[in-house]
Amino acid sequence: MGHFDLQAFLAECQQSGDKAYGALKKVLAKLQNVESRAEARRFLQEVESYVNSDQSGGDTIDAYHFRIHDLSLSGQNGNTENERKIKLLELPSIFIPEDWSFTFFEGLSRHPESGFQDRNVVELGCGNGWISIALAQRLSPRKIYGLDINPRAIKVAWINLYLNALNGDGSPIVDNEGKTLIDRVEFHDSDLLAWCKERNILLDRIVGCIPQILNPDPEAMLKMVSENASEDFLYSLSNYCGLQGFVEDQFGLGLVARAAEEGISCLRPNGAMIFNIGGRPGQAVCERLFERRGFHIQKLWQTKVNQAADTDILALVEIEKNSRHHFEFFMGRVCDEPISARTAYTYAKAGGQIAHGLSVYECRLRQPNQVKTIFKFLSEGFEKTRGALDLSFKEETVADEKIAFLAHLAQSLSQMSHFPLEFSAGSPKFRTLISGFLRNYHGIPLTPDNVAVQPSRSIVIENVLRLFSPKLALVDANLTRSLPKKWLTAMPSVKDSPAANGYHTGVEDDVTVIEAPQRTDLLTQLVKFLKPQVVVTTLASFEMQTSTAFEQLLDVTEKVNARLFLDISDHLELSSLPGTNGVLQYMASHPLPLHATIICGLVKNQVYTDLEVAFLISENQNLLSALAKTSELTCGPTAYTSQFYYGCLLHELLNFQLFDRHSHLQRLPRKEQESSGFIGFSGNAIKAIGETDVSSYQAQKAKTVDLHQEENALPTLPVVKVAVYEGYARQNIAELEMDPSPEILKLVKTLCGLSSEELVLSNSSISLFSKLVSACVEEGGTLCFPTGSNGTFISAARFLNADIKEVPTKADSKFKLTGEIVGGFLGNVNRPWLYISGPTIVPTGLVYSQAEMASILAVCKKHQARVIIDTSYSWLDHDGTSVWNLGEALGSEASACEVALLGVTSPQLLTGGIECAFAVLRSPRFVEAIRDSPNMSKPHGTWKYSVKKLLNMLENSPSELHEGLISHQKTLKQRAEELQKVLVDCGWNVIMPSSGISMVASPSAYLGKIITYEISGAAKKIQVDGKNIRDILLETTGLYLSSISWTGIPDHLRFLAEVQTI
Repeated sequence: MGHFDLQAFLAECQQSGDKAYGALKKVLAKLQNVESRAEARRFLQEVESYVNSDQSGGDTIDAYHFRIHDLSLSGQNGNTENERKIKLLELPSIFIPEDWSFTFFEGLSRHPESGFQDRNVVELGCGNGWISIALAQRLSPRKIYGLDINPRAIKVAWINLYLNALNGDGSPIVDNEGKTLIDRVEFHDSDLLAWCKERNILLDRIVGCIPQILNPDPEAMLKMVSENASEDFLYSLSNYCGLQGFVEDQFGLGLVARAAEEGISCLRPNGAMIFNIGGRPGQAVCERLFERRGFHIQKLWQTKVNQAADTDILALVEIEKNSRHHFEFFMGRVCDEPISARTAYTYAKAGGQIAHGLSVYECRLRQPNQVKTIFKFLSEGFEKTRGALDLSFKEETVADEKIAFLAHLAQSLSQMSHFPLEFSAGSPKFRTLISGFLRNYHGIPLTPDNVAVQPSRSIVIENVLRLFSPKLALVDANLTRSLPKKWLTAMPSVKDSPAANGYHTGVEDDVTVIEAPQRTDLLTQLVKFLKPQVVVTTLASFEMQTSTAFEQLLDVTEKVNARLFLDISDHLELSSLPGTNGVLQYMASHPLPLHATIICGLVKNQVYTDLEVAFLISENQNLLSALAKTSELTCGPTAYTSQFYYGCLLHELLNFQLFDRHSHLQRLPRKEQESSGFIGFSGNAIKAIGETDVSSYQAQKAKTVDLHQEENALPTLPVVKVAVYEGYARQNIAELEMDPSPEILKLVKTLCGLSSEELVLSNSSISLFSKLVSACVEEGGTLCFPTGSNGTFISAARFLNADIKEVPTKADSKFKLTGEIVGGFLGNVNRPWLYISGPTIVPTGLVYSQAEMASILAVCKKHQARVIIDTSYSWLDHDGTSVWNLGEALGSEASACEVALLGVTSPQLLTGGIECAFAVLRSPRFVEAIRDSPNMSKPHGTWKYSVKKLLNMLENSPSELHEGLISHQKTLKQRAEELQKVLVDCGWNVIMPSSGISMVASPSAYLGKIITYEISGAAKKIQVDGKNIRDILLETTGLYLSSISWTGIPDHLRFLAEVQTI
């Protein structure tokens, strides 16, 4: 277009709104061309003068389908010297300035100017661009990006920019920095922040007057948003959009919620969002929208505006009818008492004028980097959990702790392939963090090897006493509550005996515990008189101020050859400004004597108050290794999530400190001589932890492929990670939401046909099993294991001094039990308790059918044997899931067989190293045995919430979880077949499994042969047998397998198929 023709331009505009828009687009094209810009601006000045001087009267919108006018932005102080105004072009298809936007601008004006000067700013829903232009005029930002989904609005905003950046004669308006508005402002069509996100633009301020949709139109966004759409549709973009998928949709705040979450990724750490929010949903709802996403909020401005006559609030009336929520309206702008939507609707229908609040909020992230990490995680396939996220806290210390943890958890979940099964001594990373904290904050030169982790302080104490089985132990009265009653009721003998001190010579495990006073002087006197073998105590606060009391205890216990275990749980602070105490001061300057061990239970966190983990500090290598193995036999490894949580707290305390800034000597654990004079491990403990394959205290060497540790390293599904994260992210979870008992009982009924109301939960099946073994021991029963059983469970029973008998199985039946074998064996056993692994048998991976199990249970019922059925490795069948009907086999009459069914949820829920173990009990004796045992390692409420959620999901098949389970089963079958082929080709005889994670095989081609191999540069010649083949494989190939002592099957080692792909 060459020279502008005013009359032709106006004639085109008079035809329709679309024609007017087309004519203005041609002018914009000239404005965007530097060479024709001045001419185009002069033309617009001519247009403005003509249409505003038109004597025909009426609105120029009606005549020409556009309006150009001045908008005054001056205050009401009467001062006209600094009057501010901007020129605005308005079209019918674009929302024009009204109360909402004026209130928003007033709120922005109350913000300090320094918050915008030389900053990158974005305005969401900029419309015709007047607020962006006004802010640029007043506050001199580096750049303002005006964004709007309406493409016509963006074109008009650009025209308004040129109207205000150039004088009427086309000359530029330059500010005191030599810049024009064209240098500071840009406009782009964008769905919220999409334009900035695509270009990775970081912003200092995000401002917006975003529509609140009272009745979201799901169809609206399905239409094509383009500048050629109808005027009515484009105008409706200011009032309607599709549902955003947020809980705030129900309050009309879904679009605001999405803008807030998108803004988190674009906002600089010290940046802020400023939004205009209508108060109809209620102030609490509006503020919670931001607070639960990790924002601090400040109200900049508040007023009331009349409810728009064209906005139907009937949808809000319906929400009130179906919920307890009440919206907030007012009977006019000067009324202060709110009324509900129902009352407001009725009042408005009767002709009354209703109003609602309008507030401008400034929002800043309370922990920017951590919150950004959390929302990045949620945006990468974990959106399902964002509705559960709640980062609103009354106390800053709680906020700091939980947000940091959730950020660490988000980062870890996004990176990990599966949940690891930790070592029995604890996670190496967690132990490193503990030793690092004590070294950096208290100057104690410890290493991770000086630390062992256990589930709780009470479990540590019980494991210590079981490990040593002292004839007499003094235990602080406050620490005896979780110990077995028989230990606390037995009468001690004060006579000297050969076994009173020194190493055990027998297998007796009778433990006698005397409650001890806390005061050091009284305890010292008692130790001198009674000469106990073990002392477990703590110190009062006043005694912890110096090391005197501790040194006194060290001295007196050493003189009587008593092992000292000192609990400092109440005196260790996880803080960046921790207080010290006499024990820590002593350890900083003195090696810890080998007879002394420090116990610390971590329970004093700000967020999950019942989440516990404990650790021991010792320089006694023998003790640390034995306690780690004891833990594996009594309670299983400490929960991964508990270690991870406290590890995050310690990481935050160490993260800002320079590495190795202080030089410390390292105190490595030392071996204790057998002739030390102190009590040694009990005979049962020595046999249990010394003769069987228990996961080693330290991790295997880097080149070792661990095929012994039962870790399901197959990939964890995203839906499982979502459930885990949601359990920790939510607040105020109801007790019913954290009780998976109904779902577990239903699962057991479905898979096993077993009904019961007695259910106990734990962190591991070994923990539940150990309680049943203790009951068997107290009853004087005989615990019977089939040949080819879980070696860890046999070791646990041996550790607890059970009377163990082996039920011989046959090679021709692949070492499976039969009713005939059980019947022939139980006839000669006194008070039999029978352990059965099934439906999937460990370690062979074979499966008991319903008929086989019914036959075995019938015989057990005949011989009045109590039965422990361990299903922990079941329901990963290679071809269809094995289902039992135990209810039919057991019977319901009074003489029915007594059964305890143990299991874990991880095979079905694919949770890897995170367990929720359960025991379904069908015997009063079993119920009494477990329920009367207070020292149970139980799953935390957050994990129980996740289990319940996943079990409900599993029930609704097909689901992502159900499909994932089928995929895991296929993978295990494929790996078993591949492993079988490799082993057979290498001369092994394989028992092919049909379920689960393990198989057994015999190196038949190698047995009896003499081989020579090199180790550490020297040749080694040896004859291969079933006992040494495991060590030979480890030394020559790096494969670490379960030996024949673990499988219990002559010449057969166990292989695992669920290891991580290398």
